[in-house]
Parts: sequence; C-alpha cells; structure tokens
Amino acid sequence: MARIVYSMLMSLDGYIAGPDGSIDLPVPEDELHRHFNEDMRRTAIMLCGRRLYETMRFWDCPDRETGAAEVERDFARAWRETPKIVFSTTLREVGANARLADGDAVAVARSLKAETDGQIGVGGADLAGHLARACLIDEYRLYMHPVVLGGGKPYFPRGLSLSLAPLGTERLSQGVTLLRYAPA
Repeated sequence: MARIVYSMLMSLDGYIAGPDGSIDLPVPEDELHRHFNEDMRRTAIMLCGRRLYETMRFWDCPDRETGAAEVERDFARAWRETPKIVFSTTLREVGANARLADGDAVAVARSLKAETDGQIGVGGADLAGHLARACLIDEYRLYMHPVVLGGGKPYFPRGLSLSLAPLGTERLSQGVTLLRYAPA
C-alpha cells in the first residue's frame, strides 16, 4: 500500500503562492534542487491539481534537456518519468506520461493508494484539501522559505481542521526548513 504525501514550498506565513497567484518564492538553487530531484525519483505517481500541473509543464519542455543546468535536467527527467494524474474539469488534454481525471479525486486516490507501492505525491492545495478531508494524506511536508508573502494561496485550505503529530524537522539550504507531520 502506498503512502500519500503532500509537499509544497511555502512562505513563513503559510502561502504557496502570492496574492496575485504567482509563485513569489525563491527559486531552488542546486543543493535544494537536488533534494527535490531525489523526492521526485521516489514518487511512484504524482497527483496534480490543474494549476500546479500547468506550472510544472515547464519541465516537459525539450529545452530542459539542452539549455538547463545539470540539476535542472535531472529534475526534468524525473518529472517526465513519473506518471501523473491531473484532476481538472477545464483541461481537455495533458502532456506525455499524464492522464486526465475529471472524476472523484478521493475515489481515484483511495484506489491508487491500495494498488500502488511506494510514495504517491500530491501537488496543489485544493486537491490536497479534498484528500485531507477524506483522511487519505499520510504525511504533510512543509518546506518553509524564510520569506513572508503577506497573503495569497495558503498551503492548508481555509476551513480545513487537522490534528497533526510531528515526524521531524530538517534544515535545508537557502534557509529552508522542512517540517514533516502525520495525521494524529
């Protein structure tokens, strides 16, 4: 049985995107990028909300193989090799190694969790909120950047109430602190 992990970079005040929806967090430098590369390689399947998927499509671009630094090429390969399920009612098509799901995200995640070995990643606060309300997320990874955005898209959706137990803390490069929690 797989473990479902929700992880996102966020500001100290709890936002994954700024007030205008843009990702106003610092770009990961090589050492931090390598951490995310390893995590992507450990991911058996990635569940994506539409907005996150559209942002991450950048890594599908062939230019990532020729015009980028090695650490970026490595992430691009890991991203492209990881199967993705994209939950959207507005998208009509998705890229390679991805499939579109417009049905019940909770039912799909529950089925995948039972059928898959390893780690299932979740990207996107709205999708994660649906899965959290259904008690399907096994671990929350909050990558806290030492910046304050002052508003925007929160890591935890408004109205979601959870009791969490700490699993550990890790100091990473660029002043990022990884906070890991499981449902209590």
